[in-house]
Amino acid sequence: MPQPNPIAFTIFNMDIMWYGIIITCGMVIAAVIVYLRAPRHNLSGDNMLTLAIIVVPAGVIGARAYYVLFNWDIYKGDIAHILNFRGGGLAIHGGLILGIIAGIIVCLVMKQHPLNVMDLCAPAVALAQAIGRWGNYFNSEAHGGLTDLPWGVVIDGHTYHPTFLYESIWCFILFFILLYVDNHRKFQGQVLLLYGILYSAERVMVESLRTDSLMIGPLKQAQVISLVIIIVCVIFYVILRKKQIRRS
Repeated sequence: MPQPNPIAFTIFNMDIMWYGIIITCGMVIAAVIVYLRAPRHNLSGDNMLTLAIIVVPAGVIGARAYYVLFNWDIYKGDIAHILNFRGGGLAIHGGLILGIIAGIIVCLVMKQHPLNVMDLCAPAVALAQAIGRWGNYFNSEAHGGLTDLPWGVVIDGHTYHPTFLYESIWCFILFFILLYVDNHRKFQGQVLLLYGILYSAERVMVESLRTDSLMIGPLKQAQVISLVIIIVCVIFYVILRKKQIRRS
């Protein structure tokens, strides 16, 4: 894959970046899917749009804050650099953490069960990630080490593992898996927990190829947090599944 131009077009002397366009498209498509599928969860589509208006900005802020925190040596003392979302630098785990917190608060205010709402949203989140990862391609970031594979991405004359592509493909597959599970859901929380398990398993593997990972000491933080998420989700999956079996 050739190195792309990160600028989509320029208007009023402002460069509009492909990164922002692609991320925004992913979020909008996810919101539409949640709106259309809301009745399957006995939820109001309008209420879910209200939730998206709050959760999406919270997720973006969380993703940026998380990335900046783990790269503080680069960003400290430079507010303009911190606020430059257009230049890339969003960490999905930060977005999920703050997005889920905001979502739970909104659900409680709306008097809706958070697990039911998050089951509805999980497939759409996976699709948004699948689309959004292509923003990394246009920013020439989130790649792996050198490779001679024919599908490698070319950056400054060198060919690298397109780890963004690997994650995008998996998240597209995950979207359809979660849709199927959601249509045959056995208990509230099932779709959300499977998302946590399956996405995190992929992230552990793909992160091993990346060369720009955020670090916790000598460890890649995405792998550490993904392993923790897998363990926690498996535990809760077993607990909720057993409760469902006892009720049936």
